[in-house]
Amino acid sequence: MSTFTIDSGTSRATPTPVPGKRMTVPAIRARKVNGLTAEPLVMLTAYTMRMAQLLDPHCEMLLVGDSLGQVIYGLPSTVPVTMEMMCAHGAAVVRGSWHALVAVDMPFGSYEGSPEAAFASAARIMKETGCAAVKLEGGAAMAETIHFLTNRGIPVIGHVGLTPQAVNVLGGYGARGKSADEAKKIVGDAKAVADAGAFCVVVEGVMEGIADDLTKAVPIPTIGIGASPNCDGQVLVTEDMLGLFERTPRFVKRYDDLAARITTAATTYREEVRTRAFPTVEQTYRPKGE
Repeated sequence: MSTFTIDSGTSRATPTPVPGKRMTVPAIRARKVNGLTAEPLVMLTAYTMRMAQLLDPHCEMLLVGDSLGQVIYGLPSTVPVTMEMMCAHGAAVVRGSWHALVAVDMPFGSYEGSPEAAFASAARIMKETGCAAVKLEGGAAMAETIHFLTNRGIPVIGHVGLTPQAVNVLGGYGARGKSADEAKKIVGDAKAVADAGAFCVVVEGVMEGIADDLTKAVPIPTIGIGASPNCDGQVLVTEDMLGLFERTPRFVKRYDDLAARITTAATTYREEVRTRAFPTVEQTYRPKGE
């Protein structure tokens, strides 16, 4: 499948089509052979066309995460995120990518009620965005729904461990699995998700040993975030990884400090505007010959 970008005459998108074949669900699933993934899978979040363009060549999967509620909209959690938000941003990311498999988070309240309700929500997301998969939170409690969706042509990524949509029940975003009972439940949740038909599973915010055990216990790839380097792949919120926020979770490695760079650029721009150093002749329109 090729995604053709918009003409540069009306947009900042790349003017030339980029031919290529997207990663597929079977290709992602097939990366784990006999319990092992030789080359870890790379996943990052993306919410806009331009970010998708920049990240796409480097990732097997792009996740349009409901974390956009906090990152883009300044919401206190992912709970208020709407279907309209997810569909709009999902479509933008699909337009900006050609290589990575694009998955879109199902927002809180769009899938928990029943498998039928989940199917209606997932079908809408796939139709309106062109994405290849949806992601939903929950383990054994969501197994019936995952089975229902996958049997009706909707690929599903599971999500176990710390599940941010359940923050009000959990009481915060602390690491999960500190007790033996909770650790056992998390591994059981991952097995239930895999047995139900999910083609991979995100493992978030768990004690490292749990992620190791879980990765060995399920036949599908595990994607860690605050989990273990032994997971079959890793995902981070791109804006955290790029250093756009002052505070980042413990499990994030900041690969840049874009917040500081933006501050420096904006400061320089402000000073040049106020001193009339910008714009110069290079940035203004004049009759030819002047």
